[in-house]
Amino acid sequence: MYLGLDLGTSGVKAMLIDDGQAIIGSASAALEVSRPHPGCSEQDPADWVRAAEEAVNGLKAEHPGALAAVRGIGLSGQMHGATLLDQEDAVLRPCILWNDTRSFRQAAALDGDPQFRALTGNIVFPGFTAPKLAWVRENEPEIFARVRWVLLPKDYLRLWLTGEHISEMSDSAGTSWLDTGKRRWSESLLAATHLDERQMPALVEGTERAGTLRAELARGWGMADGVVVAGGAGDNAASACGMGTVGEGQAFVSLGTSGVLFAANATYLPNPESAVHAFCHALPDTWHQMGVILSATDALNWHSGITGKSAADLTAELGETLKAPGPVTFLPYLSGERTPHNDAAIRGVFAGLGHESSRLVLTQAVLEGVAFAIRDSLEALRAAGTRLERVTAIGGGSRSRYWLKSIGTALNLAVDLPADGDFGAAFGAARLGLIATTGADPVATCTAPATAETIMPEVSLVPAYEDAYQRYRRLYPAIKGATM
Repeated sequence: MYLGLDLGTSGVKAMLIDDGQAIIGSASAALEVSRPHPGCSEQDPADWVRAAEEAVNGLKAEHPGALAAVRGIGLSGQMHGATLLDQEDAVLRPCILWNDTRSFRQAAALDGDPQFRALTGNIVFPGFTAPKLAWVRENEPEIFARVRWVLLPKDYLRLWLTGEHISEMSDSAGTSWLDTGKRRWSESLLAATHLDERQMPALVEGTERAGTLRAELARGWGMADGVVVAGGAGDNAASACGMGTVGEGQAFVSLGTSGVLFAANATYLPNPESAVHAFCHALPDTWHQMGVILSATDALNWHSGITGKSAADLTAELGETLKAPGPVTFLPYLSGERTPHNDAAIRGVFAGLGHESSRLVLTQAVLEGVAFAIRDSLEALRAAGTRLERVTAIGGGSRSRYWLKSIGTALNLAVDLPADGDFGAAFGAARLGLIATTGADPVATCTAPATAETIMPEVSLVPAYEDAYQRYRRLYPAIKGATM
């Protein structure tokens, strides 16, 4: 048996799989986010440990025999978080999360240093780890002076599980300290934030061993000694391992709280000017690109809260037949935007409102706005040299057929729906645990699920969608600087 632990923003999920990769069971525990000030987003690492214990104990209650047979554990986690520890491994302050934007000034300053884009292949975004440490140095110098270790969230769980300070390539690529092409820490980038490699965890590939489970935890969960803990992956790379998105030209679109267009690459293809992320994949000698939008289902949930109708009811009102884009355009920049604008200050708008603009019209505009934001990410990937013929849809938003038709038509790509099953980050993490424990071939292990259905673009509506997308593109420069 193999255990996957996925540390998300809203909870921890634990999943058990067997040698044949059949899912035996899963359990979850919730997490809360603290927002002490506007733009701030934090969590107490102690809550991650509590939630992980709760999730694993949930598996123990339902599947004690299977949990006792675990031989390998894989980790997945929310990326970019700054978990700061002193020399005794005590947490110095709440972790600053991926969606915290307080360090936008520090990010801009670091991004102005050309070595960051040259070595990392990425813009220094406010959500990344390095500008968070620059912010702490400027605003909490007494804490910065005590920093012995900087860990990413899932790697703090690893410290609890194994006692080891270890990370892996896919998650570390989101710090702005990794030389992404060479897959190693950059001393010069660390020095630019007044840190050094001594304060960073050791690096392994996601498929490699990265410690063994502490004996007291193994005893408490009924496991044998020597359970292997794999390097694991950042959440999107782990999802890619779960979805089998590990080979050149394979891609998925994730419609979760945020939206991701993820493409696997056999070579390193950075293009920071397009605001596309170029990161190491969890598999050795493999990279990936991501276009990231900050509000996908979050935009629909916001609309749901305003209208008092559930997201499912709102999308159901549209029916099954895709409509041509209407006169109302929605920019889904409710929390700013990453790809392609790298703009933490921009905010969303409805444009083209009239007396006739009904709830149905606004719902359609929200879905189209997210579809066009994902099209922006597709154009960014194309500018970086990636060509896609199809994508697989995952995430909560993929339950809306209308939305998938809209996305497929906006992208002019086929959209595959996987067969029923849970192929997300926890499953990908469990696969990495299997590989690290058994030495199984990573590509042969991380296969794609069967395709249940393919949604093709509505060819007759592609020109209308193209016109609406160009209108969407013209709105950002028209409102930039006028929404704050």
